[in-house]
Amino acid sequence: MIPKLKTILFVATLFSPSFLLALNIDSTGFAGDHFSLEGALGLFEKAESLEDFEKELNTENNYVNNLDLNEDGEIDYIRVIDHQEDNVHAIVLQVPLDEKESQDIAVIEIEKTSANSAMLQIIGDEDVYGEQKIVEPYELEEKETGNGPMINLETYRIIVNVWAWPSVRFVYAPGYRPYVSPFGWRVYPRYWRPWRPHPWRFYHTNRVFRPRCQVVRTHRVVRARQVYTPVRRTTTVVRTRTTLVRNQNGKVVGTRTKTTKTVRGNNGNVKAQKSTTKTVRKTSKGKVATKKKTTKVRKSNKRGTAAGKKTSRTTKRKRH
Repeated sequence: MIPKLKTILFVATLFSPSFLLALNIDSTGFAGDHFSLEGALGLFEKAESLEDFEKELNTENNYVNNLDLNEDGEIDYIRVIDHQEDNVHAIVLQVPLDEKESQDIAVIEIEKTSANSAMLQIIGDEDVYGEQKIVEPYELEEKETGNGPMINLETYRIIVNVWAWPSVRFVYAPGYRPYVSPFGWRVYPRYWRPWRPHPWRFYHTNRVFRPRCQVVRTHRVVRARQVYTPVRRTTTVVRTRTTLVRNQNGKVVGTRTKTTKTVRGNNGNVKAQKSTTKTVRKTSKGKVATKKKTTKVRKSNKRGTAAGKKTSRTTKRKRH
């Protein structure tokens, strides 16, 4: 490609509405800020199998997964589990937090509607996103409206037939057995090495962006929802970490997030613990962010008893 043309394309992308929108979006405070449902759909569309899809989800350079739910300073491994019933699939994206507990991040729901058609949605878990977030791919279709010289060309969004996606054909192939990831807590593939979570702004502006995905309110894949609901996995830790702040009328005006960081020594013993609570409130004129930070440090002295230190700090920032 001609260098000058490359420059033009880069500038066009840099100032495109989608790129500028990504720069202006604020963090909600929920863990879902660090997992891209749109990016996951983009990877799923290109994957040749669910095993391939799982590998791509856990690849750093794809900027889809930036989750650290157990707050150990390392990215969580996401495993893929397919729950199938007849022509319906509920493909769960799940993070094992320890030997006993796992947290669902999202579920890809697919339903075969005819011999050569299928529809799909990805739903972010309400404990991870604050509420169920439904994302679906769409295509653009142009139709003529009006008569005679007053004919107009209007563009509509239509539901995508995902039957041609390799990953969809894979799960509907004859002899297919529902894929269940062989990996779990501290059992990871050889190729995988966890990395430190990226700062939210850096991750958000670099993540895989699929422009033809839209957030909707309607569950279209109803049968898959019925298959998934009984097998949904959640944890108290994730559910209570971020809560919605409501006013006296019950309207959501912000979020409150609590995080805890454990510092360990070379021998694995706990040296210190730090907890931080951040509250972000919204007003009709803009955003008022109130940040309250409380730090608790516990250390063992020579006698084996705990010594404590507590500090707190409150800062306020108003953004219009």
